[in-house]
Amino acid sequence: MGSQFHSVLAKAIYAQGLACAGLALLVAAPGFAQTASRFDPTFPAPAQVTATRAEPLTSYRFAVGPFARAAIATVLAEGPLQQTAYKIDAAGQSTLQLIQPLRTQLSAAGFSVIYECETLTCGGFDFRYGTQVMAEPDMHVDLGDFRYLAATRSGDAGKEVLSLLVSRSPDHGFVQLTQVGGFAKPAPALTEATRSPELGTATLTIAAPVLAGVPVDPLGPVGATLDQSLPLVLEDLVFPSGSSALAAGEYASLRELAAWLSANPQKTVMVVGHTDATGGVAANLSLSKLRAQSVRQRLLADFKVPAAQIAANGAGSLSPRDTNATDAGRQKNRRVEVMITSTP
Repeated sequence: MGSQFHSVLAKAIYAQGLACAGLALLVAAPGFAQTASRFDPTFPAPAQVTATRAEPLTSYRFAVGPFARAAIATVLAEGPLQQTAYKIDAAGQSTLQLIQPLRTQLSAAGFSVIYECETLTCGGFDFRYGTQVMAEPDMHVDLGDFRYLAATRSGDAGKEVLSLLVSRSPDHGFVQLTQVGGFAKPAPALTEATRSPELGTATLTIAAPVLAGVPVDPLGPVGATLDQSLPLVLEDLVFPSGSSALAAGEYASLRELAAWLSANPQKTVMVVGHTDATGGVAANLSLSKLRAQSVRQRLLADFKVPAAQIAANGAGSLSPRDTNATDAGRQKNRRVEVMITSTP
């Protein structure tokens, strides 16, 4: 079963070039079996469970490839599900420091890693929002600093699939552990309606974000907000941790903003960067200005927005939209906004 499992994955991922967004594999043992033992991680610092989810029998898709060609390659697991979010007192530890001991523990527990990535190699924003993540503040994901891995093992209860999503805030580390496998009841039978000739199960396509070259409605959500002269937060932007450079990738908010500016050539806007209150005032002000400038340059270079139509500045931590006393509040305060500066 193990060799067949890996050959199916290899054939689907490499032969189809990761364009398939629904690699599928039923993880099961025939007949009845006891629920498989759960992987119980040990962390390098004190940790607390912030959220749990358990289902006796369900289907769950694990990412086994990056976001590429408008899709994420996945493997389908069926069986008992256990999902847990942890908050770790690991201020200053990198995501690599957090995940490294977990890799060792997985190996000792008999798991084999089948896919692993970090932030940009995963696909950044698109990967994060193309996978299932427990809600903030229980599971915090810094869009500029996270790591993911998927692993499998075989046992008396059948094949298991497990994933780890690791990220951090200035004060804590965050880990989401998802494990599926070991049927508590017989596996459901496949039918001709659900069978595919390649993999023997149905496939699923994950919805893709707006891509370059696709027309954008200038009267969509971005335009509707700006037409009311309200500040617009560009929620999907990704900046690597500590960096002022906007990460490479497609950003739907920028395409919609560019379309609105093209449809309203008489109007001008200001891109304003904001930070949380962590760090010094001068450093935060400088970082916010540089990030705003990076967004402006992307609009000029990729979308040919006229330079006279868009300016950039920064407010540092001086204009919070939430408390700076919590991780969730600080995350909301780290943002880039757009404001109309002239309306004829």
